[in-house]
Amino acid sequence: MKKNPRELYDERLGRYVAAMRNGTPDRVPIRPFAAEFTATYAGLTCQEVTHDYRKAFDAVLRCCADFDWDAVVPNMVYVWTGLTQAMGLRYYAIPGIDIAADVGFQYREPSENEAFMRREEYDELIADPTRFLYEVWFPRVSAEAVQRGCPVTYRNNLAFVKGGMAMLDYFHAFGPQLARMRDECGTPSSISGMLKAPLDILADKLRGYVGLVYDLMEIPDKVLAACRALQPHLQWIALSGLDAERKLPIPIWMHRGCVPFISHQLFDTIYWPTLRPIIEAIWAQGNQVLLYAEGDWTAHLDSFAQLPEGSVIFHIDRTDYKAAGRSLGGKFCLSGGVPNFLLATGTQEAVKARCKELIDELAPRGGYIMDASAILQNDASIDNIRAMTNFTRDYGVYGPSTRTPQRPAPPPPPGDPGAETATKPGACFPWERKVAEIPPIPGDSALAKKVWEDVDSLGYVFIWHVLLGY
Repeated sequence: MKKNPRELYDERLGRYVAAMRNGTPDRVPIRPFAAEFTATYAGLTCQEVTHDYRKAFDAVLRCCADFDWDAVVPNMVYVWTGLTQAMGLRYYAIPGIDIAADVGFQYREPSENEAFMRREEYDELIADPTRFLYEVWFPRVSAEAVQRGCPVTYRNNLAFVKGGMAMLDYFHAFGPQLARMRDECGTPSSISGMLKAPLDILADKLRGYVGLVYDLMEIPDKVLAACRALQPHLQWIALSGLDAERKLPIPIWMHRGCVPFISHQLFDTIYWPTLRPIIEAIWAQGNQVLLYAEGDWTAHLDSFAQLPEGSVIFHIDRTDYKAAGRSLGGKFCLSGGVPNFLLATGTQEAVKARCKELIDELAPRGGYIMDASAILQNDASIDNIRAMTNFTRDYGVYGPSTRTPQRPAPPPPPGDPGAETATKPGACFPWERKVAEIPPIPGDSALAKKVWEDVDSLGYVFIWHVLLGY
């Protein structure tokens, strides 16, 4: 008898959570991070799913209906270029507008001389990161905003208003999308929230990789201070986006802390000390973190192994999967490991053989999730994705589930909270400054403070999400 969507949803979510808790579900879960692949499958162009999030949502639903997947991202083509265009962001090439319609959106990294943050501006970033983002960074990354000190323009004002309203529209659309996935297809979401490492933020959006490399060699103390200044703000954003039911992990998209981007020493002294406390703060709330480790992180497996048991899911891209199994298996759930080049150009038999290797090596004791090594784009073969799915369903069977409940979170460690900055996380213009500007309040000052802080935090969320996700 065919199961209804709600039954499928409960079954799939239970299977997914059991594996993430390092337990043994009835079979190996499948959780592909399908991005532009959804466009290929739905007969759409990259421009359509990137520039119109409603079409992207529909493409995800089409894949959910036709593939027996246990969890998916509601929209892995997360950068909605309608939003980036509203703000005039310079660092994105939009499919069908800046590049061909069948090419995924591209990130245009600036040269060292055109970095969005100058080397001499480290102290300003460290002193007040939120103010720096609004006054210095955003006007540089936006073709619509004006530089500090220049006359305000109509288009400058529109960039902020349109950007904020577009983000609000986009974020509010995810609730109905999650409901459609559940009610129409019985498919849960695979993640909740957004996070990156402080050093990755510096490399991706502020100094650029080349500029950051020179800084790491010549002024490493400034780089560390900047990472410490970013740390509490990134942690605040992460904690605000956690799954309230503590079932879904928050992903950390890990970019440039691995071999060959930075040395082992710089990982140990800058990258990891400013990321690990955020992971531990999330785990202290009872939520897991998905370490989406893009590239080869084999050299750092011993560092990850020091995290609290069960606190993370480690995703395998180019990391040696056997080494990951030896170092992390049994303590943490592992996922991924099917090379994207194989899914794009290999045969179905080769895909099945790789899936068998991964299941045989990583799945016997539970705690493994099948997925591609990296995000699935429009070069992935539909037949190969179907082969990965069907083989895992047939071969990755355990039998009766022995699901492991979520372990209670340990008390927060006395870890590094990050640097003290002029403005606390969660605020742009603190109430204490505002109340000093106005006459004495004759009414309820507590109410006035609460409303001010609630609305002020929306401005904070806007600029930090632009930095993190767009």
